[in-house]
Amino acid sequence: MNTKNARVLVVDDETDVLFAVKMLLKTEVKEVVTEKNPENLLSLLSKQAFDVIFLDMNYKSALNTGNEGFFWLNKILEKDKNATVVMITAYGDVELAVRALKEGATDFIVKPWRNEKLLEALEKACAGRTSGEHAGKNASRRVPSSEGFDMLGQSEAMQDVFYKIDKIAPTEANVLILGENGTGKELVARALHQKSFRAGKPFICADLAALSEGLFESELFGHKKGSFTDAKEDRTGRFEAANGGTLFLDEIGNISLPQQAKILTALQNRLVIPLGSNQQIPIDIRLVSATNVPIYELAAKNQFRKDLIYRINTVEITLPPLRERGEDVILLARHFAAHYAEKNHKPIPYMSDGALKKLKQHSWPGNIRELQHAVERAIILADGPELRPQDFAFSAMEHPVHAGTHPEMAEEGPLQLSEVERTTIMRVIERNKGNISKAAKELGITRTALYRRLEKHDI
Repeated sequence: MNTKNARVLVVDDETDVLFAVKMLLKTEVKEVVTEKNPENLLSLLSKQAFDVIFLDMNYKSALNTGNEGFFWLNKILEKDKNATVVMITAYGDVELAVRALKEGATDFIVKPWRNEKLLEALEKACAGRTSGEHAGKNASRRVPSSEGFDMLGQSEAMQDVFYKIDKIAPTEANVLILGENGTGKELVARALHQKSFRAGKPFICADLAALSEGLFESELFGHKKGSFTDAKEDRTGRFEAANGGTLFLDEIGNISLPQQAKILTALQNRLVIPLGSNQQIPIDIRLVSATNVPIYELAAKNQFRKDLIYRINTVEITLPPLRERGEDVILLARHFAAHYAEKNHKPIPYMSDGALKKLKQHSWPGNIRELQHAVERAIILADGPELRPQDFAFSAMEHPVHAGTHPEMAEEGPLQLSEVERTTIMRVIERNKGNISKAAKELGITRTALYRRLEKHDI
């Protein structure tokens, strides 16, 4: 829908806000109706249809919980489940934004806003109404990366992540990304950069865990020629290289207290001093940090500076482990299968029901990285166009066999006898590269008996 043809309703208890919005929109839309009392909402909706409704989240209550806004949002959607509602509040709480989206809102804006932001929200709302799109928790979303893979997800947990990326990226807020190894923290950092106003400027990544004490300052802040033994030429540090763009500090939870103090000083003063120099270099960066360690527990033990946490986590994004993402495992597995089939000049394979079941049952301690490697290996070693359970082997690094532990009992937790039998059969078949005759011989049973067990265990 063209905004010029839109009828817009604005509900807010501040007269000044209503007047300002009406003045802004009166030349942009067909009609603007303002209402100070939300109690009149249902009556208004009974008399007239509106294309977009801007709804304030807080009215009489002194607490800015947004509960009143959610109450009226639900009332609107009870009357018209396809209503296009943009929530507005004076408090930029991302968690409220996520909740609003879950409960059926189309978008969320923070006041005071820049006029172009409100107009952009209106345009998006009208465009979504035209195409019939409505942001729902089961929608499939992609955040492109420059690494050759997309962030994919249909799960509710990933919809929250995607929504936060969309809301946070256009701001200047520093972001802390939390999550286990292999969950895609760098992809989120890149997505935040690509969707920000700094997208045309550098994205600089620094793996802090890989920097020794001796190289830490040189890598981050730079050095001048001759400042230490191996300093044979001037070097620009990561902070200066990221000037105007985004600096991604990965594994920030692994650095020492003295290193934390140096980063804090650079962030507070917004300048760096290269080793061997007295010159202060101003920096203009957007900071994104990530860690897989329990950083708040470290802070409670005085192993991580609380004042640094306040600097790096204006907003947090927590990435769910793959085991909590449901059907996303299959979505990602098929995505990786198509990628690696093309890369290795093979047809895109079909995954058998048994293979899908095996992937869904696995706990994925290595998360997406483990899944990616498992699918790549399966594509390379598979004999035909179908991927079967035996084509998938899970990394020994993620499932170490401890001394004195039988390989079939390597998985954590108690196992039933049938589980041990199933695991043993799959590993023997894999060791014999799918040759049933050799596998049956190694197991000490006939081919017929092995086939019965394959059917029994759905292998």
